[in-house]
Amino acid sequence: VLGEMDPKTGKVTEHPIPVVKPGYSLGTLDLEIDKDDNPWVGLMYQSAIARFDRKTQKFETWATPKQWDSDAGQLGHLAVEGTPADDTVWIKNSAGGHIYRLNLASSKFQDVGSPKDPRTGKRIGTYGIHSDAQNNLYLLDFSAGNIVRIDAKSEQTTVFLTPTPNSHPRRGRVDDQGRLWFAEYFGNAIGMLDPKSGKIEEWKVPTAWSSPYDAVFDKNGDAWTG
Repeated sequence: VLGEMDPKTGKVTEHPIPVVKPGYSLGTLDLEIDKDDNPWVGLMYQSAIARFDRKTQKFETWATPKQWDSDAGQLGHLAVEGTPADDTVWIKNSAGGHIYRLNLASSKFQDVGSPKDPRTGKRIGTYGIHSDAQNNLYLLDFSAGNIVRIDAKSEQTTVFLTPTPNSHPRRGRVDDQGRLWFAEYFGNAIGMLDPKSGKIEEWKVPTAWSSPYDAVFDKNGDAWTG
């Protein structure tokens, strides 16, 4: 289910999510809110994503094309921050690390592939994915210390290295200046990539072994992690 809580009254409403792939595990992972305040969720082993229209109170789902799907298909993370720029949604399939691009007008999927680390040739172990206002995509490489940028127009990839090697970036967010903030799970820090300079700045968490999971920069100029 997708749960909705009214903060004024405390009332909780549960919206049953349609079953897209019968016989496979149910459940969700990533939850994102688009420009119209509609929630999007990754349906994991259902190999699909869903958008809940708050006006109609109905779900719309998009599933991995059958020719690409497998028993290990897992659409957990998606990015809708930059969707208004070109009406496309970025999605990660954990099966093979494939990055999909969904055109909402045609409902067609594009497989952008599985980006590789140019230094080692190994597949980028993407965890969180986040897009900016131009719908350029950022991949957080949880298997190493890479931040990968995929250009929305050319689909060319650029790899940035965190100052702390093998920091295992996990989740983050792009701020209104286009900077990517992210948590370094094994680096015990949060980082910020400024795409204009191409440089990453880090701030270490004061408590050892905190394992920061996510990072968000707020409107007051403070960065938060947990």
